[in-house]
Amino acid sequence: MSKKSIWALVAGVLFVIVLTTIIDIVLHFVGFYPPIGLPMDDRQSLVATAYRIVISIAGAWITARLAPAKPMNHVMILGVLGTLLGVVGVVATWNRDLGPHWYPIALAALAIPQSWVGGRLYQTQTGNG
Repeated sequence: MSKKSIWALVAGVLFVIVLTTIIDIVLHFVGFYPPIGLPMDDRQSLVATAYRIVISIAGAWITARLAPAKPMNHVMILGVLGTLLGVVGVVATWNRDLGPHWYPIALAALAIPQSWVGGRLYQTQTGNG
């Protein structure tokens, strides 16, 4: 894998992590989310899932845009990385009372479809799909 390919993947991951973290912090600060460490409810988790879907699609679009070749291959690798990180999240939080169990499962399950959508959006915009 080339340096440009690795950069494309890193850029997508960093975009998702940085933007979701900023939004999480803002939502904690304004009181929509409970203080850090206290459990979120289903409504709060649904909101978090919704903006994570949008941001993850955008992150995949960025990865596709920066990929030196075969953008869909890059976004699918991104999706697999997201799934693996999501599974780590499920395991790490399962026995902790941080909110509904469906939330980390959804994040892991949605990683590949979100990445695919981001890649397809890029292909559609560039006429390569």
